Amino acid sequence: MTVLERFLKYVRVETTSCEAVDCCPSTPGQKILGAMLAEELRGMGIADVEMDEHGYVYASIPAIGPADQPAIGLIAHMDTSDGVKGPTDPQITRHYDGGAIHLKNGTVIDGFDFLPGLAGMDLVVTAGDSVLGADDKAGVAEIMTLCEKMTVPDAPNHGKICIAFTPDEEIGRGADLFDVQRFGADFAYTVDGGALGELEYECFNAASCKVTVRGVNIHPGSAKNQMKNASLIAMEFAGMLPAWERPEHTEGYEGFYHLTGMQGDEETAELHYILRDHDARKFDERKETVQHIGTYLNAKYGEGTVSVELRDSYRNMREIVEQYPEILERAQKAFLDSGVEPVVQPIRGGTDGARLSFMGLPCPNLSTGGYNFHGRKELIPVQAMEKMTEVLYRLVKGE
Repeated sequence: MTVLERFLKYVRVETTSCEAVDCCPSTPGQKILGAMLAEELRGMGIADVEMDEHGYVYASIPAIGPADQPAIGLIAHMDTSDGVKGPTDPQITRHYDGGAIHLKNGTVIDGFDFLPGLAGMDLVVTAGDSVLGADDKAGVAEIMTLCEKMTVPDAPNHGKICIAFTPDEEIGRGADLFDVQRFGADFAYTVDGGALGELEYECFNAASCKVTVRGVNIHPGSAKNQMKNASLIAMEFAGMLPAWERPEHTEGYEGFYHLTGMQGDEETAELHYILRDHDARKFDERKETVQHIGTYLNAKYGEGTVSVELRDSYRNMREIVEQYPEILERAQKAFLDSGVEPVVQPIRGGTDGARLSFMGLPCPNLSTGGYNFHGRKELIPVQAMEKMTEVLYRLVKGE
């Protein structure tokens, strides 16, 4: 089976994760896909295959050749973003001409700087009604295709290859129940998003922030000096955060405050934020800022009006991964040997590898070859998935 055939098969399984659900996996489709992957791995002759009760799929391919080769892990997540909910109907634009792409529902993909560079390639796109799911089913498909290449009779020498597919990465829980000891790798790579050639070992420090406002609702006819409108106080909170430090105004190493959801009336209102910064000191300052605003508004409107709940999500994995430069050098060599120029840059997001690195498994991130993740205009070139499969082959095989 080709990497394209696998990808098209996997994206049709609806695996959108759900933050409102406490169990793992958060949605049943993830276990459906996990069972498919486990069965496919067994069909390749891999005996050490397990899907645990939480939907994590583990497998390993025994080493061939010298005993001193490292055990290398490859990880991808099975869930997809809820950016646009609904089942995926993938379409293929053959021999893309570099111009506007008209999707099935009338949505147009145009105006992106990277598009002219994809001319001549075959692009997998959405029908315009959902995300494509290349984040991260492209990574899943690439790893699975690599597994097939490494289980044929004439496979090259290689160390133990450890495979894992995780649930609920998109809601920040992908590493919650990951069994590092069961996985068995000396180090690993997540294969999770990014244009072909991207190699990332820096990510944000990240936290979620829930702001709850409790107001006092009085009939508007007699509300003078008595009503405390929770929705307006919530708007006041939002207005006290610097507008220039929102995602739409930041890039590179610049951090941000991102409002992800809001609801409310006169009596109760909620704001949901994510806070991000690569710099640990600036990250702590962001958390102090939201707490300070809450304190200020409580002094203004009465104690207990505003509560601020912060929860750390993950830390910048650079402080761990940079201790193992040979891991990064191995990845760069695999890209170069495959004819791909490696692009080392920070992740403006998160990855399972961030938390896994702090759990004793150094784990930088490799590209899958896709673009515009989490939206209707998501796409991935077939040729990029094929090239990433080659990169993974060169990454794990022995000298």
